[in-house]
Amino acid sequence: MTKWVVKDKDVFWPSEEMKKKANMSDPNIYGESLKDQVSFWASKASELFWFDKWKEAYQEDPPYFKWFVDGKTNLCFNCLDRHLDSRGDRPALIWVPEPPEEEGFTLTYRELHEKVCRFSNVLKGLGVKKGDRVGIYLPMIPETQIALLACARIGAIHTVVFSAFSTESLKDRLVDSGAKILITADGYYRRGKPIELKEKADKGVEGTEVEKVVVVKRLGSETKMKEGRDLDFNDIMENSEPECEPEKMESNENLFILYTSGTTGKPKGIIHDTGGYMVQAYLTTKWIFDLQDDDVFWCTADIGWVTGHTYACYGPLLNGGTMLTYEGSPDYPDLGVWWKIIQEKKISVFYTSPTAVRMFKKAGTGWIDKHDLSSLRLLGSVGEPIDREAWIWYFEKIGGGNCPILDTWWQTETGGILITALPGIGPFIPTVAGKPFPGTRLEVLDEDGKKTKQGQEGYLVQKKPFAPGMLRGVYGNPKKYMDTYWSKYGLDVYYPADGAIEQEGGNIKILGRSDDVMKVAGHRMSTAEMEDAINRHPNIAECAVVSKPDEIKGEVPVAFVILKNREPSDEMKKEIKKTTDKYIGPIARPAEIYFVEDVPKTRSGKIMRRILKNMLRGKDLGNITTLRNPECVDRLKEIIG
Repeated sequence: MTKWVVKDKDVFWPSEEMKKKANMSDPNIYGESLKDQVSFWASKASELFWFDKWKEAYQEDPPYFKWFVDGKTNLCFNCLDRHLDSRGDRPALIWVPEPPEEEGFTLTYRELHEKVCRFSNVLKGLGVKKGDRVGIYLPMIPETQIALLACARIGAIHTVVFSAFSTESLKDRLVDSGAKILITADGYYRRGKPIELKEKADKGVEGTEVEKVVVVKRLGSETKMKEGRDLDFNDIMENSEPECEPEKMESNENLFILYTSGTTGKPKGIIHDTGGYMVQAYLTTKWIFDLQDDDVFWCTADIGWVTGHTYACYGPLLNGGTMLTYEGSPDYPDLGVWWKIIQEKKISVFYTSPTAVRMFKKAGTGWIDKHDLSSLRLLGSVGEPIDREAWIWYFEKIGGGNCPILDTWWQTETGGILITALPGIGPFIPTVAGKPFPGTRLEVLDEDGKKTKQGQEGYLVQKKPFAPGMLRGVYGNPKKYMDTYWSKYGLDVYYPADGAIEQEGGNIKILGRSDDVMKVAGHRMSTAEMEDAINRHPNIAECAVVSKPDEIKGEVPVAFVILKNREPSDEMKKEIKKTTDKYIGPIARPAEIYFVEDVPKTRSGKIMRRILKNMLRGKDLGNITTLRNPECVDRLKEIIG
C-alpha cells in the first residue's frame, strides 16, 4: 500500500498521491487568501445557493461585523435540496444504535429531506415562527439532526442542550433563550442501560416559557405524557405534509444559540448567524476533511457540542457527504465497538478526541488487531491539544502509518476549525495544530499586544476581518460579549483566552486555556460554573475548583472545599458529587475533593487558583507574600501530599 504520509524527523508530509487527490493542495493558498480575505470568502460563498446575492460581502462596526449583507439563503436548503437531483439516493446519514442486537438504518438525502420537511411542518403547526427559539434535548439519534435541520429550514433558532446535562442546566438554557418548544426523548441507551430523559425534561421545563414538548419514543417505555402539552414525535410526523418551502433567511439572521461555560457561574449563549456560519462549515469540511464522493465521515462528538453541530450535521451535508452517527459509548459492549463500526461501515474519515485516543492507548491493541481499519484515510483530533505519545499511537495503531492526523483548534465561539494542517499540504507535526485556515489571520501576541518572536509563548488572537463563522454576540448580554472577547487587546482583536506558540513556518502550537476554563474530556467547563454548583450544598461555606492533568481525560476538576456545620467524610464527598450531577451533570464531577480550612486569596478576596493548580502540578508557586493568607499554603501542601 502506498503510504499517504511520510516521516522525516517527527514531521510528516502528504505523499504525491494524496496531493493529487486532495481538494486543496496548493501551499500558496495561505498567502493568496490573505491578500483580500473578503474576496476569498465571497468566492467560496458563491459555491453555495443563494436566493438573493449579497450587496456587500463584509461590513464591520467593531466589535460587531456582518458577512454577505442582504444575501438571502437557507442552510437546510443547501444541506439537502441542493443535492436531491445529483445525490438524492446517496446515503446522507448512517445510524448505529448502541444495543448490539438492534439494527441501525441509513437515510438517503431524499429520505432525510422528507423527514425534515415533515418535522418543519410540525413545528409550524405548533406555532413556531421565524426567530422563535426551540430547545433540543436529545441523544445521538437521527431525530436530533432532523430537528436541527427543520429549525434551520423554517428560520427558528435552535438551542441544543447536551442530553447528559442536568435538569438545572436544561432549565437555565431554556429560561435564558426563552424557548417556546422543547424536543426531547423518553430516553436512550448508555453502556447497556436505558437512561431516562423525559423525567429530567419535565422538571427542566417547569417555570420556563415552553408551551409544547415533542417526545421521541426511543426506548418505547411507559412515559408520562402531559395532556395538552406533550406530543408523540411519530404520531405528529405521520399526519404532516412531506414538502415545506424553506424560509429565505438574510445572511446575518440568527441560526442557533449554543451555551458554553463562562466565568460567572452561568453559561453564555453564543450566537451564530446563518450565512457566515454556513460558508465556513462548508469550506472547512471540504478542505480539512477533504471529503470525496466515496467517503464515509464519522465525527464522534455529541450534537450537544459545537463539534457535533458543525461536523456531525451541517458540514458533511453541505458537501453532499455521508456521515455516521453512533448512539453509544466507545467501550460498550466492549472496547472493540468503534473499530467494528469502522470496519463494517467502511469509515474513511474519523474525527475524535484525545481523551478517546488515550483511553484506547491505555487498553492496548488487542481490540484493534481484531478489526480491519484499512478503509481509514484521514484521522482528526478535537477538543484539546493532543500529546505526542497519543499522537504517535493514533497515527501508527489506528491509521497504520498511512493517515494524516489533523490536530484541530477551534471553539464554540469560532463556529468551525481555524487552525490545523490541510491534508494535501501538511506538515503534520505531533503536538502542533498547524497553520491558520486560509482566509483567516491568527497571531500570537505578548501581554502588551506585540507579536511574539518565533518560539515565544503568548496569547492566541484573531485579527480582522474575522472569519465568517465567528460568534455574533452573547444572547441577551452584550456586556458579556464585550468583556469576554474584546477587552484584552481592543475591539479589533478577538481574544479566545488560549495560550500559544508560533513555530517555524507559521505553524501554531496551542498551550491550552489561559483563563479559568478547563477542558474535561474535550468539553469546556468553567471553574465558576462548577463552584457555583458545589456552593449550592447547604453545608459548604466556600470552594475553589481547578484542573489537574489526567492521563485519559486531559484535565479533570479538583475541588478544595471549606465546610460549615459538617465534618469531612467520604459521605460528604459523595454528596458534593451528587450536587454537581444535579446542577451540571456527571461530566463536572470532581475527580478529587480536598476538605480545607482556607484557600489562597489576594487581599481583595480573589481566590488564587493559579497557586492551587501549580500545587497539583508540582510547580513553583511564585511569590505568595502578597496573599492575604499565605499561611494556608503550607497546610494545603500537607493535605495534597
